[in-house]
Amino acid sequence: MKMETPSCCAHKKKPWFKEPFYIILFILFAIFIANAILASSGIYFLKPVVQKFTDYLDKTWWAIVLGLIIGGVIDVLVPESLIVKLLANGKKSVFLAVGLGFLASACSHGILAITVSLYKKGASTASTLAFLLAAPWANFSITILLFSLFGLKALMIIGGALLVAIISGLIFDFLEKRGLIEQGKAFKKDIKQEKTSLIWPGWNILLKKVSIESWSLAKSVGWWVIFGFLLASVLGSYLPESIMDNYFGANMLGLVATLALASLIEICSEGSAPLAFELFRKTGAFGNAFIFLQAGVVTDFTEIGLIWTNIGKRAAMALFFVGVPLILILGFIFNRLM
Repeated sequence: MKMETPSCCAHKKKPWFKEPFYIILFILFAIFIANAILASSGIYFLKPVVQKFTDYLDKTWWAIVLGLIIGGVIDVLVPESLIVKLLANGKKSVFLAVGLGFLASACSHGILAITVSLYKKGASTASTLAFLLAAPWANFSITILLFSLFGLKALMIIGGALLVAIISGLIFDFLEKRGLIEQGKAFKKDIKQEKTSLIWPGWNILLKKVSIESWSLAKSVGWWVIFGFLLASVLGSYLPESIMDNYFGANMLGLVATLALASLIEICSEGSAPLAFELFRKTGAFGNAFIFLQAGVVTDFTEIGLIWTNIGKRAAMALFFVGVPLILILGFIFNRLM
């Protein structure tokens, strides 16, 4: 899907040394060098961070690479018009939007750009918001990453995300049809005249384009992954267990505290996955990890603000007031089940 994406998934031309991807690589390299120098002097302050980061990378490198390749294939083969055509009307478009979220290949902020684009091209408000809720945690590349971290428990995260997206989408559809939230715009052009089938450019061109798109995607989301790994490694190494147990445990205080944390930390889905895993590892509260992952979409100031300005204030408020209770309920249930 070729769309311009702001924030973490932008593809703007800039000097390489100003790109976040290379900056975070430099920081990572500096941490490893500093650890080696300090260790040679008998100081092991950074060793736990380096060890945890290495463990995360060892667990997930294959998932990251596979996800980037799959994302590049989707970007090359799936035309934007095919997706837009399916999301214009009714409850059926809600289910299609949730399903097509699986085909998205961008981080949570990049998904927002695609979401706004879909709305402006004629997708209904309900299907647009359902796509926004489903895509960050149900798309294939993130699915692989979640499985590499959580194992089979990732199925509960993905299933929960899909359930929240479907129920929310149906509620949004009800509200939209009654004019209680902003309604989607009608198509202003004949979508049938556009190419709405999968694009097959030939193997040579396909491999070249997929390589380019995968590398572009790697630079866009890779720095969030590294940042998330580093942040999770720091928290896992130095954050006292008592704080995690007292404030982020499997209780109502823990659920609310996790919701607040998800609202404050603006990290792409690729970066927040390891943080959620560290939260789960420290507290054993799987429901809290789910809330941290899913609530970021419906409470993040960037998401709410852009929905407010591009679709409408009622849609933004509905996203929050419909999504948050559903996420909290599922988080509570997951804590009781696990």
